Amino acid sequence: MNRKMQWLRNKMLSLDLQGMIVSNPVSIRYLTNIKAEGMLLATRKENIFITDGRYIEDVHNTLTLFDEIVVYDARGLSKEDYENFFIFCENVGFEENYVTYAKYKEFMHKFKINNFVETENMIEKQRMIKDEEEIENIKKACQITDQCFEYIVNYIKPGMTEKQIAREIDDYYYKNSEGTAFDTIVASGENSSKPHAIPTDRKIQDIDIITIDMGCKVNGYCSDMTRTIFVGKVPEYVKPIYELVLKNEEQVLNDMHESSSTKMIAKMVDNDFRLNNYDLIHALGHGVGLDVHEGPILSINSDHLLKENMVITDEPGIYIAGKFGVRIEDTVLINKGNCEPLTNSPKKYVIIK
Repeated sequence: MNRKMQWLRNKMLSLDLQGMIVSNPVSIRYLTNIKAEGMLLATRKENIFITDGRYIEDVHNTLTLFDEIVVYDARGLSKEDYENFFIFCENVGFEENYVTYAKYKEFMHKFKINNFVETENMIEKQRMIKDEEEIENIKKACQITDQCFEYIVNYIKPGMTEKQIAREIDDYYYKNSEGTAFDTIVASGENSSKPHAIPTDRKIQDIDIITIDMGCKVNGYCSDMTRTIFVGKVPEYVKPIYELVLKNEEQVLNDMHESSSTKMIAKMVDNDFRLNNYDLIHALGHGVGLDVHEGPILSINSDHLLKENMVITDEPGIYIAGKFGVRIEDTVLINKGNCEPLTNSPKKYVIIK
């Protein structure tokens, strides 16, 4: 049995679960590498993946005998088959933060479950700690992101639109990776004051500020990087804010290591911003993996201790409504005594001439 499925079974045993339904496709991919639609069942006797005829061949090509997962075509299963999967199972776990109430009732009825038990994000918590293969995939995605940034800085010219630049970034990723990890953000001028801006038809000016938030995927694993760059020159009124954001981004890199408190790290940035009459209006960072946003969250409202081999972001930002914004973000690997930035694009006043 593969290592991650064995972990799941050991965890179930410790929680007195005789069965579990895994329906979140990200959790399924994490445990089995299956990317097809379907659901994963851990029953008393075996591990089962239920899909339909469209995906059977793909699933069989993904799995090996070592995975010890039996594949069923849903069209060939009877009502009695479903009712027997969890027979003699007192407690069956489910992913309460993914399953809707309607799906909950459907599972209870279809599988004749005696006691459906919340599993308190146990798979998501396990995903926070990356293994060597996961880290290598994220490193490759980050390397491609650095390469894309170097390319796009040389591509951007005044007169281009935000949409045009975003499309060029997306095209680069689809040529060199699985594609984008999320919707690319290109926000220029006054649009950069919106943390989650959507690229528009606004044209880049001869003197301008541009925030670019981008990432790609390698074997399902994401990168995430933001840079705020300038066209022509850096306006004097922007420099104090840029320097404040950069100082805090680099200080966070110094503070991140195993056993660091995410709440304390975020609080130090928030305090420094407040001393300068600004606010940290979003989380300081988040985990990165198969999802570009996953646990842990770095926030003054969320307290976690960082652990070795977590991959997280460091992304302070300041936004002046209707004028401009500055955000700088790196994807970071946590080590015992320090951290390793996995994105390494220039941060000190990148100026497009």
